[in-house]
Amino acid sequence: MKKNQGWLDKFPGEALLLLTAIIWGTGFVAQRKAMEGMQPFAFVALRFFLGCLVLLPALIVSRVKAPVDTKISFKEQVLPGLVCGLFLFAGTSMQQLGIMTTSASKAGFLTSLYLVLVPVLGLLFGKKANRWVWLGVALALLGVYFLSVDLQMTIQRGDIYLIIGALFWAMQILALDHYGDRTNSLELAFGQFLVAAVLGLIVSLVREPGAMVPDPAAWAPLLYSGVVAVGIGFTLQVFGQSKVDPALASLIMSLEAVFALMGGMLFLGERLSGREWWGCLIMLAAVILVQLKGQQRKTE
Repeated sequence: MKKNQGWLDKFPGEALLLLTAIIWGTGFVAQRKAMEGMQPFAFVALRFFLGCLVLLPALIVSRVKAPVDTKISFKEQVLPGLVCGLFLFAGTSMQQLGIMTTSASKAGFLTSLYLVLVPVLGLLFGKKANRWVWLGVALALLGVYFLSVDLQMTIQRGDIYLIIGALFWAMQILALDHYGDRTNSLELAFGQFLVAAVLGLIVSLVREPGAMVPDPAAWAPLLYSGVVAVGIGFTLQVFGQSKVDPALASLIMSLEAVFALMGGMLFLGERLSGREWWGCLIMLAAVILVQLKGQQRKTE
């Protein structure tokens, strides 16, 4: 991979990815707070529009430096953004609906389920999964049980949304993996953000009457989610992953669940039961196991 040039290139990739995990983990706190003053699909739309604005200057600069090509290929330039953006919108929407009725702490760990689902769904595309992946899946299911199913054998609606969202996040990761080598990463990011923003706006206009941000207090968490978590977080991820082995990169970024837990406890006063703590630990073990052992073999 061609080495990125710029001031971010002076920092170790591991440090950039750790900062990414911190930003994304604490982003769950912002998502939870924003729901106290606005509707979920309005949040999704504005969040990704803000992310587009952050990336727009860099995109313009890259287009100026690149050779001018007036032809736009649907298959190579438009379709990747549409597909990835659709999965991104679905995953974010489920996550946002889920976080309305569950804690930021649990949301971080349930969302991290996508790291286990990615190699499993990869089977549909001819990618092999070894025994460690299946052990990780079993542990992840056990972790979900402890996190979401209480002693009365009931599960919160928000937890169901988050689990469905994890499935869409896994599909989005696979879509990025499929299109990443044949599409400019910056253009792909901007495209998927724009698609997610437009879809969120359409659903918001249809389902959510009234002002998009009725409570001014929602602007602070919205700005953090859009500018920092989406715009800056993605940039750090791109620079960090360019210098770190993919397995190690995924493992570092999986720490977002831990930072979501810490953020929920520090900023929202959330507390987990003993059962939920066990669920978090089991989920973390499943993610680490899959990232360290489950992705060592690659399909030739």
